Amino acid sequence: MQTSPILVIGATGKTGSRVANLLDAAGHSVRRASRGSDTPFDWEEPGTWAPALGGVSAAYITYYPDMAFPGAADRIQALTEMAAQAGVGRLVLLAGRGEPRAEACEDIVRRSGIDYTLVRAAWFAQNFSEGFLFDAAMDGMIALPAGDVAEPFVDIDDVAEVVAAALTGDGHAGQVYDVTGPQLLTFHAAAAMLGAAMGREVGYAPIGFDMFHEALTGLEGPEVADVFTEVCRQIFDGRNARLGDGVQRALGRPARDFASYCTKAAAAGAWAKAA
Repeated sequence: MQTSPILVIGATGKTGSRVANLLDAAGHSVRRASRGSDTPFDWEEPGTWAPALGGVSAAYITYYPDMAFPGAADRIQALTEMAAQAGVGRLVLLAGRGEPRAEACEDIVRRSGIDYTLVRAAWFAQNFSEGFLFDAAMDGMIALPAGDVAEPFVDIDDVAEVVAAALTGDGHAGQVYDVTGPQLLTFHAAAAMLGAAMGREVGYAPIGFDMFHEALTGLEGPEVADVFTEVCRQIFDGRNARLGDGVQRALGRPARDFASYCTKAAAAGAWAKAA
């Protein structure tokens, strides 16, 4: 059991909160860091980084808002240099699959001189129940520029368990875990499965990138729209339409499937208002 704290950056986020809870439950000392936590951490405020890193044995790195945004690589570089100076012994980085700017950040962590594990995650299943597609699922229509491309949706609980294992267990140093669900699903199929679990019809509308960009501009502004439209152009070109074995390799068990996620989320009341 590690006695020094394990730093969880983004501890109020979807993966960070789960990782911190898993570590707590296993008896590890956890330093939860976020903009509003007792240990402040803000990617826009480098002065908050050193206090968060001081004295920790390992760190889980999630970047906000996304590694696709300009400046992400510079901040990851600065953070890893600071972590090395602080004597942090292990880094676990969460990255997206098939995103060039995320891959650049992975390379920075590889070169840090610190033991590392890279966790490349597929599209989160929980985006439909906790994330940016919740409202669309509740409204009964998911509109994305994904065409008929298939995605191996991954359960965030699997991601968190892989991260927790990499932070605390042996044999994970230098590993790249491609974490996905066990099946490829189009968004048409995913929407139908969501609807069955929610007890209502949920559809999927494949839209063009220009329409997606226009809609996102109205909601989030042009910078966010530019970044996420480009990410969609990358990840929906078919490069991620393949299964990864990261969950099996890291945990020694199969990944949870999308149908199980839907059933679990519905039972927990994720879409209770839709009843």
